[in-house]
Amino acid sequence: MRVFLTGATGFIGSAIVPELIGAGHRVLGLTRSDEGARKLAAAGVEPYLGTLEDPQSLRDGAARAEGVIHCAFDHDFSNFAANCDKDRRAIEALGAALIGTDRPLLITSGVGMGAPRPGEMAREDVFDRAHPVPRVASELAGAALSEKGVNVVVVRLPQVHDTLKQGLITPAVAIAREKGVSAYVGEGLNRWPAAHVSDVARLYRLALERRAPGARYHAVAEEGVPLRDIAQAIGRGLKTPVVSLSREEAPAYFGWLAMLVGRDLSASSAQTRQQLGWRPTGPTLLADLEAMNYAAA
Repeated sequence: MRVFLTGATGFIGSAIVPELIGAGHRVLGLTRSDEGARKLAAAGVEPYLGTLEDPQSLRDGAARAEGVIHCAFDHDFSNFAANCDKDRRAIEALGAALIGTDRPLLITSGVGMGAPRPGEMAREDVFDRAHPVPRVASELAGAALSEKGVNVVVVRLPQVHDTLKQGLITPAVAIAREKGVSAYVGEGLNRWPAAHVSDVARLYRLALERRAPGARYHAVAEEGVPLRDIAQAIGRGLKTPVVSLSREEAPAYFGWLAMLVGRDLSASSAQTRQQLGWRPTGPTLLADLEAMNYAAA
């Protein structure tokens, strides 16, 4: 299959590339720069120049492929709502090229969209259309395309990690370095789900090959890692004290991350494992945090 991959030079996309090529697929990789094009070509990818801000480039790229994986996202969290809206527009542009075909469009969302109620474990068969986090726009755009007959599949992500990056935990490390202490909120028993980037890349491939319209998959290897354990691992890595903060103290320490760091965001992947035969094998989140080179991070 010829696959149009957005985010091909990014953290997750660069792991998806060898997964697809190793399974015999050909990859058309979106990049905005000549440097990115050179990197993609060296990895065996056909470079395609375009941007998330240029819907025509996205439509044309999708039209040239037999399947689309959209994992690009602007991770500037100081402008999160606007970036979520940009993702909505990108999904609409990609889907416009696939109307009237059965070619799969894999879009990316967060596992929180599958929580039945705040604090309850997220599941694949749940979609909270009224979720307060702006990232819900991505799944709403996908649902609208599904109603037009586009073969949309949703991959929901937890904290995706290796020894260099760990999703939202990466900025938490930066904050702890700046503040001189590693913190969690309250007792720190609230949990975040996680998965190693290699397992996530394999799930994208399996979801693409299954081509199940309307499917939602959770790339969750660990249903929930307590934030206290995460803070303690960061403290050991940075050799800083570990402290508990009240909810009132959290904003001054965490900044924009305070709206998430006290939430319980556990998620299940039971349905995903059953449907795709996906079995995570990568290191755990805490193992990667312990193995990380904090001096170079």
